[in-house]
Amino acid sequence: MPYSDLSSFGFKSTEDFFERSAAVWNPDKVRFWHEAGTPLIIGKREHYYLFDLAGKRYIDMHLNGGTYNLGHRNAELMETLSRAMLSLDIGNHHFPAPARTALAEALLGTCHAGMSKVAYATGGGEANDIAIKSARYATGRRTVVGIRKAFHGCTGLALGATDERFSARFLSSNTQDFIHVPHNDLDAIRIVLESHDIAAVIMETIPATYGFPMPDDGYLPSVKRLCEEYGTLYIADEVQTGLMRTGQMWATYGYGVDPDILVTAKGLGGGLYPMAAVVLSERCGQWLDEDGWGHVSTGGGSELGCVMALKVLEISQRRSVQETVRTTTEIFAKGLQEIQAEQSNWLLSIRQNGLVIGLEFDHPRGAQLVMRELYENGVWAIFSTLDPRVLQFKPGLLISPSMCADVLDRLTTAVAAARGATL
Repeated sequence: MPYSDLSSFGFKSTEDFFERSAAVWNPDKVRFWHEAGTPLIIGKREHYYLFDLAGKRYIDMHLNGGTYNLGHRNAELMETLSRAMLSLDIGNHHFPAPARTALAEALLGTCHAGMSKVAYATGGGEANDIAIKSARYATGRRTVVGIRKAFHGCTGLALGATDERFSARFLSSNTQDFIHVPHNDLDAIRIVLESHDIAAVIMETIPATYGFPMPDDGYLPSVKRLCEEYGTLYIADEVQTGLMRTGQMWATYGYGVDPDILVTAKGLGGGLYPMAAVVLSERCGQWLDEDGWGHVSTGGGSELGCVMALKVLEISQRRSVQETVRTTTEIFAKGLQEIQAEQSNWLLSIRQNGLVIGLEFDHPRGAQLVMRELYENGVWAIFSTLDPRVLQFKPGLLISPSMCADVLDRLTTAVAAARGATL
């Protein structure tokens, strides 16, 4: 029996499904998607396409934050997982495993020479928890500097580093352990580092949930230099910007920054297995030499997940994929500029580094309006939670030129329709 229809799970109708979801799953989200005019139930999915239960096709330009960089149910990844399942399961996290060690070596091979250890997690939040714990261990300091409007996850320490929009409800904001400063404000970071003993500065290389505002020229390298001056560690959160999305494996290196700790998740598991990893410098990873039980994660470093991640890294580093990313970057840069030329008073700015793209509109909820029109036109993209003016626009690494042209045509229609709705 297929698992892409409601009856497989005992639901009588779409209305029955939504009513029961609103009761037991997430009432607020169910209401929101209805009120936004995008009540999507994803059924079949393949490549960069999603299908609703009625069979309508959507081009996925959200990719769940980069989880589906290589597409939904990528054939090579599915074959890899299928073969691995003939002999492996998640394994036992207490014991060394060939897949776990091979992946650690492969991840270290993508980073600068100062990195020496890898710790595993099941998702980005847990991985950022490990990063913060490692920085505290290495420095003997407790306080961490985060960026306002940043998102690092909803687990314990990661939540404290995340914007108060997410942390305040759970009494995790305004604590002495975390200090937040504005994005692109180098003076604010300098003042904090001068006046406090800071364990780490944690940076999304390009803040995703804030709508991908680009770092000012020299900003990130200057933050790194300040960290070195004050004995503070630099954590690069590459959960959404890593894995070749900017045309480099890790965006932080494109900005000239060698981090002390690098965090990756989402796309690392290819959309088929939850997977996250923390790459640590020798200093930051020394706790692994002293206490192997310092962080315990039953699903972290799953052997199946490691096999998947190894294949993700191999595909993402192929020359053909890198060339596709460059071509796609150029196609969207040109096409988006043409749309902006026609809608200059509506599409205010294009924020782009490779396939990391944010589109800013002249309305407090402009991205939500465009999101709805795109939905009607067969494209799924999502607004930025911490700045609903900005649409997150995320082409996949393997997208074809013809699909790019199709997306741009549909976007042209949607942008104009959304603007018309505000007049």
